[in-house]
Formats: sequence, structure tokens, C-alpha cells
Amino acid sequence: WTLVRRAQADSDDGRRALRDLCDAYYEPVAAFLRVGLRDAEAARDLTHGFFENVLGGGTFARAEQDRGRFRSYLLGAVKHFLSHHRESMRCEKRGGGARDLSLDDDDAGEARSVPEAGVLSPDQAFDRQWALTVLARALDALRSECDAEGRPELFQSIKPWLTGDAVHGDQAPAAAACGMNANAFKVAVHRMRKRFRQLVKDEVSGTLDDPCQVDDEMRSLFAALGGS
Repeated sequence: WTLVRRAQADSDDGRRALRDLCDAYYEPVAAFLRVGLRDAEAARDLTHGFFENVLGGGTFARAEQDRGRFRSYLLGAVKHFLSHHRESMRCEKRGGGARDLSLDDDDAGEARSVPEAGVLSPDQAFDRQWALTVLARALDALRSECDAEGRPELFQSIKPWLTGDAVHGDQAPAAAACGMNANAFKVAVHRMRKRFRQLVKDEVSGTLDDPCQVDDEMRSLFAALGGS
């Protein structure tokens, strides 16, 4: 909602915020359509169409923060867009046009490059990609903080312990590469994990209209990732 409020302004800053919004949340929409349509090419085209509509001011211009979670609002918006698209396709089909695309159509298309197909529902795929997007944005924010503090190498060394790639890995080589002893490096990992979690909470908080929902949304985020 923080970006949505900025994006509603008729100004250069508002237009930049709108582009940032599209860039940030493109992947959750694409995941929803990819799994639902089971046709990667059609999903990509519809995702582009949805965000073209957003950039044209047809989706978020009238969005209200008191609608609740931005995650839920965005999912509802793409479902509405898809419903409108399907109705247009039905009209064309009656006139001899292209065939319909449906989230419930088993023959909607070959599952091309859709690893989630048959594992997650479209809504689950959306939520999972939403969670990954939130984590990626928080990680980028942490990287920027470390860069500003002149510690880019420390961030790169600790990153595997933030992303789960080295949860139980040997920290000694990474500590030595940073010129730190094992204990100092362990403390640095702990502090950066704590800061990373706070940045995730900050990112989540910005998508809610009620601060009391943050903890619940954090639980939903980790549930979407399978508890990771």
C-alpha cells in the first residue's frame, strides 16, 4: 500500500512508484496465471496485459488502503482481469474468434515450463511467489544497507546463511575470507539474520492497512514457503 499511495499521484514520482509496483509484483501474478492456465506463453501474454492495464491507470488508481491486505487485493484484481478477458474471448468465439482460456479447463494448454503445475493451486502459487518476492525485496534492502556501510563483502559472505543455502555449513572459511575469527563471524551472522527478519517485517507491514496484521501475515508468508 505504501507504493500504491505513491503510485496514485499524478507526478513523476507517482509514475516511478507505479513502475516499481509493477516490477515488484509481476512474478506473483505470472505464477498465478502460469499454474492456472497451464500454458506458459498464454500466461506471459496475460501477465503483460494485466500490467499494461496497471500502467494505464486502470487497476490501482481507485484502490483504497482500507481494503486490507495488498496481497489479497492484487490477487482479486488479477482474477477480475482474467474474468474480463475470458468474457471478451467468449464474445470473440461466438463471432468466430480465438478460443477461450480458463483456469478450470484441463485442456487450456500444454504445461510448458510450469514446474508448479499439479503441485500447487493457482492461489497457492501466487502466495508462494508473493512470499519469495517479499524476501527478495528485503534481501535487496539489506544488501543496500551493507553497501552504504562499506561492507559488501560481509553481506556476500553471510548471504548463504540468510537464504538457507548454508544453514549448517562450516563458517570458518567464510570468516577467514572476511578477516574475522569464528566467534566474530557467528555474531555477525546472528545480527544480520535479525536485521533481515526486521526488513521482511517492514516489507510486509507496508502491504497492510492494520499493523496488528503483521504477525499473522508473517505466518502466512512462511506457510506459503512450506514453513521454511
